[in-house]
Amino acid sequence: MSGERPRVAGGIDRADPSLRALFDRHAPADGFFPSPVAGLQLIRASAPTDPLSVFYRPALCLVVGGRKRVFLNDQITEYGSDGHLVISQDLPALGQVVEASPLDPYLCVHLRFEQAEINRVVLDHGPPREPEGATTRAARGLYVEPSSAALLDAILRLVRLLDAPADQATMAPLIRREIVYRLLSSANGWRLARTARAGCCDHRIARVLEVLRARFRDSLGVRELAGIAHLSPSALNLNFKAVTSFTPLQYVKQLRLQEARRLVVSTDMDAAAVALTVGYDSPSQFSREYARMFGEPPLRDRARLRVSPGAFLLQGSCLASAAVAAQGVAT
Repeated sequence: MSGERPRVAGGIDRADPSLRALFDRHAPADGFFPSPVAGLQLIRASAPTDPLSVFYRPALCLVVGGRKRVFLNDQITEYGSDGHLVISQDLPALGQVVEASPLDPYLCVHLRFEQAEINRVVLDHGPPREPEGATTRAARGLYVEPSSAALLDAILRLVRLLDAPADQATMAPLIRREIVYRLLSSANGWRLARTARAGCCDHRIARVLEVLRARFRDSLGVRELAGIAHLSPSALNLNFKAVTSFTPLQYVKQLRLQEARRLVVSTDMDAAAVALTVGYDSPSQFSREYARMFGEPPLRDRARLRVSPGAFLLQGSCLASAAVAAQGVAT
């Protein structure tokens, strides 16, 4: 697979009125707007938000207006119209809209892709060449890169299918495949391709993340996870942290607390019930860890977030931690 030189200029103008008009028609207010096109949703926010919990599945995020900041443990990634975000692994993080206004809202195209799509393109075209100096250690599962003209053009054609319902069933799979091909052809495409290579550490960690996503309420030891990955416990910890920035125990705690916060905001469950639902045996330990992570105990956090301009980011989205349970069961 040949490398595709990244370019932001050319292709489409993200300030193009026709692209903004698509958002006005299909994402007319603040929130997440799923679409009939598989994996595609549009996101709008008319004001900056607090850092809010998100559970990222493998996806492409293209910002059309405003700017977004993502906190992955101690890594801070900010991006806007100067590039796009690629998430190659399942990651719990904090997301914050940092630039948005009613006249110039945050607008984002979010495209979720499946591992099978990556596998097929890598099988058909071969894996991209890895850069000199790349190690066998797994790569971080989140990165920002410049958007090529070819990628931007493909994304625009996919979004335009929202105005062409009769074309969606035939054209959407073809354009999705093209987008995956463009991502794999970029300078960082090797990082995404590694998740399709059986036997490499990225692929092994992806399998562990899949299990943790489905069973985050259970108590799984490092040795059991190492057996799933076919790695030694020390190699599992090293590569797991390289991908996620967390240890396995920290990762599970993130999943539990992010799902807890979603329940706190979107339901009227009391703190003890939330604690038991997400896998805590001790409600008092849950409340302490919740306050340590989010700054306030559950009920006070509920009162604050329900009036927060970005509270919708915690509810009803395939980015939100609600997906952890629903998609994990289906795996």
